[in-house]
Amino acid sequence: MKAWKIVAIVIALLVVVVIALPFVIDVNAFRPTIEAELTSALGRQVKIGNLKLSILSGGISADNLSIADDPSISSAPFIQAKGLKVGVDLAPLIFSKTLHVTELTLQQPQVTLLRTASGKWNFSSLGSNHASTANASGTNPAPAATIPAGASEPKPSGSSDSSFTNNLAVGKLSIEDGQVSIGDAAAPGKIRVYPQVNVIVKNFSFNSQFPFSLAAVLPGTGTLNLEGTAGPINPDDASATPLQAQLKIKQLDLSKSGLIDPASGIAGLADFDGTLISDGKTAQSSGTANMAKLQLVPKSSPATRPVSLKYTVNYDQQQQSGTLQQGDVSVGKAVAKLTGTFQTKGQDTTLHMALNAQGMPVDDLESMLPALGVVLPTGASLRGGTLSTTLAIRGPLANLVVTGPVRMADTKLAGFNLGSKMSAISALSGMKTGTDTSIQNFSADLHYAPSGIQTQNVNLTVPAVGVMTGGGDINPAGALDYKMTASLSGTAVSSLTQMAGLGAKSGSIPFFIHGTTSDPKFEPDVKGMVSGALGGFKGNSSTNSVVNSLGGLFHKKKQ
Repeated sequence: MKAWKIVAIVIALLVVVVIALPFVIDVNAFRPTIEAELTSALGRQVKIGNLKLSILSGGISADNLSIADDPSISSAPFIQAKGLKVGVDLAPLIFSKTLHVTELTLQQPQVTLLRTASGKWNFSSLGSNHASTANASGTNPAPAATIPAGASEPKPSGSSDSSFTNNLAVGKLSIEDGQVSIGDAAAPGKIRVYPQVNVIVKNFSFNSQFPFSLAAVLPGTGTLNLEGTAGPINPDDASATPLQAQLKIKQLDLSKSGLIDPASGIAGLADFDGTLISDGKTAQSSGTANMAKLQLVPKSSPATRPVSLKYTVNYDQQQQSGTLQQGDVSVGKAVAKLTGTFQTKGQDTTLHMALNAQGMPVDDLESMLPALGVVLPTGASLRGGTLSTTLAIRGPLANLVVTGPVRMADTKLAGFNLGSKMSAISALSGMKTGTDTSIQNFSADLHYAPSGIQTQNVNLTVPAVGVMTGGGDINPAGALDYKMTASLSGTAVSSLTQMAGLGAKSGSIPFFIHGTTSDPKFEPDVKGMVSGALGGFKGNSSTNSVVNSLGGLFHKKKQ
């Protein structure tokens, strides 16, 4: 029984100690020291709220924490946290009242990351120990508590090499349920907010490499995970700290990410899986991006098949410019090569790139037409054949200009009967295109801009009809304005010219294409027909007869 009594007494004493110690040890006495040391180490004013000791959890907690921003960039706090938990070694704290920090946890912090037009981040000066910010608290550093064990007296604030910074080592540094806001210092209204950010850093030290992991929820439904190593912290520019990490992003909503100007029309859901390596000056990322429901231009519709991009990018962090060394874009079996440079200065990303695609299967590419804003005639689809192009892509994302030649060969516009659209020609010549239109060749010089699409030097060879040449525009609403000439082949030439009273010398018919891409309208260029066929014969009855006959070829009402 005595043994049980002794155990009970010991337990009771321990309970009393646990209850009494927070009242015996005034941890708030460490607050000026902690604030001064952190202010000296970070080069920023640090404020900590009321401290409480919890023996059961083995640590100290604070009601709140704030870290000032770089005053040259912002007067608002850089970090503001609802709570701070400090893990400590209890034995030194109880018996010698010295503080050995083993763990730091920021609870629900709000972190604001801002970049200036010159590319400087507001966290770049962290740890550089500027005198102006270190002295902002208006207090002199208190004698150093052991944070951690072995830390010597801090050097005067403003020194370039703080002993506290050199000796600071924390076994675990965490951010719990944080919110990170990223934006341009010159455009405070354009801020990207990332909630539910959780960070774990192990064996943190300013002077050595340390492992870390980061998880965040992206705007919309996406998630981000970054895991790797960083450090040592660059003492002159914290943003230039070396980094090696594996990056995984799931379901990134491009239109809501804040990374792309919504005016560009680019949208979709993207998954990334790649590596990120930086030496502090240049960064390289490589991996694979898979994009679903991709849209590339304003007022477009989502692509019906996923698009894959295998990429390698080199980025100059100071110049804010990069080079896409490898950009293999795949849609099914169709593969294109995208290469070039980009600039991220200012509020938009500017591209200077080239897309080279040769012999891509049209069947696989058709799924991309909606994403490019291309609308086929109602009920029609492309089948078979190949497409080749070399395109130059220039300008900011919201105002891209794409130019270059496009050629499609040996394909079929299924579900579109060109003969019915030009029914008079097919009836006169006896030719039948059927419900599908076979295209031997289509080529044009493309100029795309937000104001619309221009296609010049159009050359369309339809074996059942002949060769059609010309050019025109497609406005953003899909309205067509084309002026074309059809050079008829086979019996179409003699039948048509005899009917029109033109003789057998002419087999070319000028015409317009109006309407929309989904419902094109073929209309005769009567004036062009008369001018080309009759030359100097004007105003007589023969001319009127020819005009009426030619108008009837396209079911145009006779005058």
